[in-house]
Amino acid sequence: MYQRPLFPRPVCLAVGAAVAAAIALPAAAQDATELDTLTVTSNRVAISVDEALVPVEVIDRAAIERSQARDLPDLLRGRAGISLATQGGTGKLTTLFLRGSESDHVLVLVDGIRIGSPTSGLVSFQDLPLAMIDRVEIVRGPRSSLYGADTIGGVIQVFTRRETAGVAARASATLGSHDFAEGTAGVGGRRGGAWFGVDTAYTTTRGIDACRGRGPDPSIPFDFGAGCFTDEPDTDGYRNRSASLRGGVDGGDAFSFNAQALRAEGRNAYDGSFQNLSKVVQQVLGAQLRWRASDTASFTLVAGRNTDASDNFIDGVDAGYFDTDRDSATLQGDVQLARGHRLTAGLDWLRDRVDSDTFYERRERDNRAAFVQYQGQLGAQSLEASLRHDDNEQFGGHTTGGIAWGIDVGDAWRLTAGYGSAFKAPTFNELYYPFFGNPGLDPESSRSWELGVAYRGDGFNARVDAYRTRVDDLIAYDAGLFLPNNIERARLQGLELGIDTRAWGWTVDASASFADTRNETGANAGNALPRRAARSARIDLDRAFGAFRLGLTGVAEGARHDDAANLTRLGGYATFDLRGEYALARDWSLQARVANVFDRDYETVAFYNTPGREWYLTLRYAPAH
Repeated sequence: MYQRPLFPRPVCLAVGAAVAAAIALPAAAQDATELDTLTVTSNRVAISVDEALVPVEVIDRAAIERSQARDLPDLLRGRAGISLATQGGTGKLTTLFLRGSESDHVLVLVDGIRIGSPTSGLVSFQDLPLAMIDRVEIVRGPRSSLYGADTIGGVIQVFTRRETAGVAARASATLGSHDFAEGTAGVGGRRGGAWFGVDTAYTTTRGIDACRGRGPDPSIPFDFGAGCFTDEPDTDGYRNRSASLRGGVDGGDAFSFNAQALRAEGRNAYDGSFQNLSKVVQQVLGAQLRWRASDTASFTLVAGRNTDASDNFIDGVDAGYFDTDRDSATLQGDVQLARGHRLTAGLDWLRDRVDSDTFYERRERDNRAAFVQYQGQLGAQSLEASLRHDDNEQFGGHTTGGIAWGIDVGDAWRLTAGYGSAFKAPTFNELYYPFFGNPGLDPESSRSWELGVAYRGDGFNARVDAYRTRVDDLIAYDAGLFLPNNIERARLQGLELGIDTRAWGWTVDASASFADTRNETGANAGNALPRRAARSARIDLDRAFGAFRLGLTGVAEGARHDDAANLTRLGGYATFDLRGEYALARDWSLQARVANVFDRDYETVAFYNTPGREWYLTLRYAPAH
């Protein structure tokens, strides 16, 4: 009997290309890549990539500009462990699944400030402007023992631009398919210990028809429609206006202070039977003060607020509003106990607040926490251990812990192992949304184990990580109660592979993910969790030819199911993007990109369209410091 392959042929080819690159390129590796010198903050302190005992990926500003990605979801798609589900093109709701965990199991920080909606639990990735971003760090695996709730799958940290030297302006202008137009402008500089930065951006597009769903058919009994449950065959546009203001003072070795503000205002048209237009606001305000008390002790205070708000309409008529705030503050101390031994301890405070014309039984809650972490170097071995206790005003105490161990084998190999526990408090919607909330919900919890092997040589880096996570008290719809309930238990396990190198003049970054996500209880026991691709791969190739630069990005994802019952299957797909860049002058460049070259038709959410072939042309002015 014929069996459908797990991947369609284009997906097999893309995965094969990534694996072939991983096998063939080490022999031709040349100079060390830029990633060798990058620092990450996966442990709440700055360390080099070489020191990290957990899987972490850094996308810096140079990589962002080289990729010519149009938004943050475009930049993240296909990367190891990440699966995206998008509801209709640029600016539309995009949910992110990391290592198979739920879309609200990933903590997102902007300049150290926690963001996301307390009502839905989601982060509006599509509204965060790339023009303001300096780098993105992806930390895979639970980090609740350091960061608290919402980190079952991992942590994504977004850092806005920081100025290094001199004073310089920057700007870009982009035109593209579907009447896409974008303009960015900024200026920043540093004089002595003082620095500042200002950036603005404006994006607009006519968009595509977001949803091919339909409304109820009166001729069919009990027919409620499909997809977005409405008939709206139109284009659904998107507009985003954003600005970022940053500044700081470095007072030598004694202290430093910086503050930043980021605001994005969007207008998003979509297809829906209750709402089809939203005016949204994403705002992040934050400040950080560091004091170095001695050669061995330093203290950091971080405080900020994230606002996630939307005014909603149906055919121009007001359909309600949501205005949520997250206030947070952290006091952290770092002490060098001895050479190679560091102790970190701190206090966290978080307050979620909801303002809406929708009735919520409760509109505010606080969370207080204390955490401690030890990092040690014992010859070729490294050890990290952390413990945290959260005291939630609503759910009481919750203690999480984590431990990671690594050993250097030879000059370039490292073996790592780790364990971590995590938890997730229910959202305000899950608890109190009228007729759909259950105030009796408990937090979700998880336990994770991990093994990794990494190779970091001269110009060639590779990593393989295997993980297994058990999630208990998973919140899902209970058909008996007609409400959400803690009725499910899930198993998440998988393997991630990644390489980055420079060979024969080409910069190569490739990854592949293999995930098995299963529901273990109830009517859906044994089924795959919905909207996660079980297999995915990505490869980025770039090379400069004098004033020219050429690049290719290939992304492949296997089949997924759109529902928990696994009745609706969405096929796998592979897309290829071609890009080119020409240096017109010292600080001027012209970039061109053709996305989805072969016009692949696919869906990541049933009934929601994705763009076909698209083109973009960008004129960029970016002086090098």
